[in-house]
Amino acid sequence: MKILLTNDDGVHAPGLAALRKRISEIAETVVVAPDREQSAVSHSLTLHHPLRVVKVSENVFSVDGTPTDCVNLGVHSLLSFKPDLVISGVNRGANLADDVTYSGTVAAALEATLMGIPAFAISLATAGDGEHYDAAALFAARLARTVVEKGLPPDTFLNVNVPDLAHDTLQPPLITSQGKRRYEGTIVDKVDPRGRSYYWIGTADLNLQDLPGTDYHAVSRGHISVTPLHFDLTNYASLEAVKGWQMR
Repeated sequence: MKILLTNDDGVHAPGLAALRKRISEIAETVVVAPDREQSAVSHSLTLHHPLRVVKVSENVFSVDGTPTDCVNLGVHSLLSFKPDLVISGVNRGANLADDVTYSGTVAAALEATLMGIPAFAISLATAGDGEHYDAAALFAARLARTVVEKGLPPDTFLNVNVPDLAHDTLQPPLITSQGKRRYEGTIVDKVDPRGRSYYWIGTADLNLQDLPGTDYHAVSRGHISVTPLHFDLTNYASLEAVKGWQMR
């Protein structure tokens, strides 16, 4: 197997190091990752300035861009082969429920899928720095073999969330649906020492809904959550209702 690894925590992140160690045991790997943290950049491309690439070490490249940039550069320029699989992670912090729309980690897997390359994103569900990246990386290696062997349905990639638990205490993986959250954002409004206003976007509480069968429900009970996602955002249930509108 030939596998491209990326993330949104930066090329030196511990989750990426753990992932590279385990995936290198089963496949030829190349890392193309941002040179700094790029969390919550979603599916953004850098279009207004050139990208710079630094070779950190053998088969490890640092890019001053987004995770989506990294997948593009890797596949179209830096790699000498088309990868059999793209893995994005291991992210520090969960990517659950509606937060997948913000995630640079998930967006990298989406970008690979748009290119026709099987992909999955994997995150460690931790509120702090995270302890058990290797447990998540071990599962990523198992899942990589399965995905390459069996393939994925068309237009589908996987979003994986692993509780921050030791490998032998993790509950079995569950196939889940994307959960829901009640978003209550906060804006921190302050004044700097020079009298200029500044604003910091934050969130008061995750407010994830504990719905059976969802990603959050599984992870909160110690299970690994595997959620099939796709990039068609059409709300088919609403098509007929909207067609009935008078818009002329």
